[in-house]
Amino acid sequence: MKTLTRIASLIARHISKDGFHATAIDRVTLARSSTVTMPMPNVYRPQLCFVAQGRKEVTLGDHVFGYAPGRYGIVIHDLPVTGHVAEATPDMPYLCLFLDFDPIMLGELALRVPAPVEPSSPMGMTVSDADADLLDALLRLLRLLDDPAALPVLGPLAEQEILYRLLAGPDGARMRHITSGQGRMAQVARAIGWIGKNFREGFSIERLAAEAGMSPSSLHEHFRAVTAMTPLQFQKRLRLQEARSLMLVDDVDATTAAFRVGYESPSQFSREYRRHFGEPPARDIARLRASPGLTVVA
Repeated sequence: MKTLTRIASLIARHISKDGFHATAIDRVTLARSSTVTMPMPNVYRPQLCFVAQGRKEVTLGDHVFGYAPGRYGIVIHDLPVTGHVAEATPDMPYLCLFLDFDPIMLGELALRVPAPVEPSSPMGMTVSDADADLLDALLRLLRLLDDPAALPVLGPLAEQEILYRLLAGPDGARMRHITSGQGRMAQVARAIGWIGKNFREGFSIERLAAEAGMSPSSLHEHFRAVTAMTPLQFQKRLRLQEARSLMLVDDVDATTAAFRVGYESPSQFSREYRRHFGEPPARDIARLRASPGLTVVA
């Protein structure tokens, strides 16, 4: 636990304010929250998320993932999730490290690390306990924030060590899906990417299956196994999350937001928004604006 304490101390020293903070290390972001937060939607990108202090919960479909100190999450596709900080105080804030995966670096390493014998679960997200080797690698990476002269040389090596630990560990098979261009997971990845670019448009399962190179029945089965939702549910999540962002950040009204994300009926949008977020659009946005400190995305 000494290594975990040192990791938390380093993160706390480099970020004194709540929120997300870019660092001098490429692809590394640090997060802090001194209070529990409301459930907020987000789209997780392929990344490592490591919690050093505090706790958070992330929901994907009907699956709930719990992050505690010393636990890390792996995401291998762009996934619409809802997350919140579940444990944090001013004295013991939530502290987290995000490392976005570099697919080129990961692909090169995957060629040099023996592939695991056991296949992984198809789920596009998982949470695990970090072992001593991964903790040591994360600590070495963070220590480079205090050594800017060494960072350009040792930074890529430290990042490679973390990726190696993930590839050689229990998540190795899942990590390889990020760089694989073959198989069902690659086809599902194409479907996810297509929806992400075209979620404002209506589409049929047959159209999406053709884009992915799968039969409609196979797409439905494997898409749900990876994302814990159907393609149309996935599209709806993206539409509602984007509409909420438009109203909260760009200050557009509910009807305008509904049309911009692809809804043809404002009343249908309001019904689905309330079902997903728990309140009608105007009331939900007013609540979020009244408590900005509780809206940190976890």
